[in-house]
Amino acid sequence: MVVATGRSTRQVGAMAEHLREKMKAAGLSGVSVEGAARADWILIDGGDVIVHLFRPEVRAFYGLEKMWGEELTAGAGAAAHSGGAA
Repeated sequence: MVVATGRSTRQVGAMAEHLREKMKAAGLSGVSVEGAARADWILIDGGDVIVHLFRPEVRAFYGLEKMWGEELTAGAGAAAHSGGAA
């Protein structure tokens, strides 16, 4: 599972499209994308690889990292959370 953050809906959408194309080119079949219309939180299901792409505010709201009992630290997630701290 990959969790990443884009700075805007445009960037999140572009990241998703790029990843979808690269995953298909790498031979992953049945790659599906959910949430591309709003581009707040996009899920790309590549079978063995799941990618979550968020806008900073949405990532902070849902806090997927908390599912594993870990929160981002300043060193590990500072770039991902710039401007998105709750």
